[in-house]
Amino acid sequence: MALAATAFVSVPAHAASANLERQTTQQTTQQTTQQTAAAAPTVEPELRTKLAAGGKLRVNVVTKSRADLPDAASSGQVLRTSSRFPLVTLRVDAAAVDRLSKLPNVVSVTEDKPVPPVLAQSIPLIGGDRTRAAGMTGAGSVVAILDTGVAANHPFLGSRVLEEACFSPIDPDYGSTSLCPDGTAEQEGPGAADSDTGPCADAALDCDHGTHVAGIAAGNGQNVTGAPPAGVAPGAELVAIQVFSKFSSEDFCGAGAAPCVMSFTSAQIAGLEKVLELREGGTPIVAANLSLGNGHYTAACDDDLRKPPIDALLAAGVATVIASGNNGYGDAVSAPACISSAIAVGSTTDQDTPSTFSNRGPLLDLFAPGTDIVSSVPGNKYASMSGTSMAAPHVTGALAVMRQAQPTTAVSQLVTTLKTTGKVITYTGATTPRIQLDTAVLGSTNPTPDPDADPWPLPNYTNGTDYAIPDHGYIESKIVVNDLIGSAPASIEVYIDIHHTWRGEIKADLIAPDGKVYPLRSPDPNDSADIIHETYTVNASASPVKGTWKLRAQDVEWLDTGYIDSWTIRLPCFGAWDDIPIPDPGSADSQIVVGWISGKAPSNVTVYVEINHTWRGDLKLDLVAPDGKVYPLRAPAPKDDADVLNETYHVNASTSPASGSWKLRVEDVASGDKGYINGWTLTL
Repeated sequence: MALAATAFVSVPAHAASANLERQTTQQTTQQTTQQTAAAAPTVEPELRTKLAAGGKLRVNVVTKSRADLPDAASSGQVLRTSSRFPLVTLRVDAAAVDRLSKLPNVVSVTEDKPVPPVLAQSIPLIGGDRTRAAGMTGAGSVVAILDTGVAANHPFLGSRVLEEACFSPIDPDYGSTSLCPDGTAEQEGPGAADSDTGPCADAALDCDHGTHVAGIAAGNGQNVTGAPPAGVAPGAELVAIQVFSKFSSEDFCGAGAAPCVMSFTSAQIAGLEKVLELREGGTPIVAANLSLGNGHYTAACDDDLRKPPIDALLAAGVATVIASGNNGYGDAVSAPACISSAIAVGSTTDQDTPSTFSNRGPLLDLFAPGTDIVSSVPGNKYASMSGTSMAAPHVTGALAVMRQAQPTTAVSQLVTTLKTTGKVITYTGATTPRIQLDTAVLGSTNPTPDPDADPWPLPNYTNGTDYAIPDHGYIESKIVVNDLIGSAPASIEVYIDIHHTWRGEIKADLIAPDGKVYPLRSPDPNDSADIIHETYTVNASASPVKGTWKLRAQDVEWLDTGYIDSWTIRLPCFGAWDDIPIPDPGSADSQIVVGWISGKAPSNVTVYVEINHTWRGDLKLDLVAPDGKVYPLRAPAPKDDADVLNETYHVNASTSPASGSWKLRVEDVASGDKGYINGWTLTL
């Protein structure tokens, strides 16, 4: 049920946009209070069923006013009282629920349910490279990340974490313990949400999520070795709020998945209240990001307990951006993304199609890239992850960039601009815009790209379907590659996400389309951790790139179980397919800009060329490396009168850098015949 808000503290004078939006707060609060007073008290039906056999549950109790809280609180053990809303979290039994249901000033009683988090080539796709080049980096704005904490000292985040807080309920009945670094249920101040310290430093807990989300929103890779170029708003600052607890029970984590991290609704509300407190205290927060949730909602869920704080934040000038969920629903989103005043974000691929895992439909506000996104993770590392969790911070960062460009525009209008300037994605049952940040900020719908500004994305292929690994057996997960040709690269990257109660029992192999087996991981009897998040580099140049690739996960022992959560294969194969006329006589260059590959090029660079020319024997072909070195591919052959050139060449370019601008140079050495470069591919 909606929560009636009490008085709000005024925003300092310098927060101009927040002042404009807060003018409606009093009216909104009065309307909410009137609606709440008129509503009949409700008790979540499942509560009575769960308590029928005895025991106790955590519940969130909403009253008509804060003056009514003491009476409601007397019905159970008080676990937390909201700092500003008429909400108290209690531990209750069946008798207490009966009493609460009879109190005239109780509005609702609902279970305080824990939910899980929902799982960089994307930045150029949305135009973030152009806004960054134009000086629009989100400088002057702050984004709040309510998640599994943030590795505050990660170089990609550049010491830009301004504030930290942790709300991590401890509840023995639920098997939940704190993830706050000091072990308490609530902690504030420097280090309070640092996922590199305290319980989250345990790799088995998988607290990577929040740092990855923060890097997408506001990472900055300038002068950072091995980092992606940047997140969406590399000049913005961050507020990190830990809202998850550690759960040790398979009742919540699932079979074989304990321990895990999950978030109570009450912790999320506490985090939202903290964001509101900071905003009202003068911190220029423009957006709060929640990449979490569960459920199936085809209509707005405006009776959700999180709506009043989300409404209050919106009135204060802060948009709440929420991942839509990873269930693959075509007509629904999760909660709290279903709240009408929140911004529900779904995921697309680099090809601008909805990601298969993404929830979508009429309730979805925006799409953003969410498949195979490279960002920061604890331990000063980087990893690729997929999910609507990765899509939401693209929007969060975009709002910081837009706030810099339009400092006095209401945040609701910034969201509207993102919707109206986005690229429309049409799918069964609905259409939803995918954010196009450069258009929203710079106003250009047809930008002329700087060919040297950003690299071509590495082709990524992911299978996100869960596959159970038989105890003392094996399972294979398949990825089909149909859009590449020739030999596989000499440096394939394979990222695997496997959950298994004793990961040392797992042997992992990559199987190429021709059946060749490339070992990835050997068993280690002493490795008792539960999660494998690892990236392997494989030289598969002896195999074809096109066809079915398989990840084989084998459990070599008995008793422990698990599953393949997902895996990604990244193939450094690049293509340029714009028709380029060849002067008669003269030369033409076709360019591919490669990024994300460190070090030197391999000794077996593969170049495939398609050229149409009325006398192909007139043509001389060279490959020009990023350092200017010229590698001959084909000499003129005056007697060769064929019209089509479809050929593959192999070059040892190991003295040249892998990343940078590569060019196919085609020279027509004789006059009288004409043609064009149809396209070419480069495999490193």
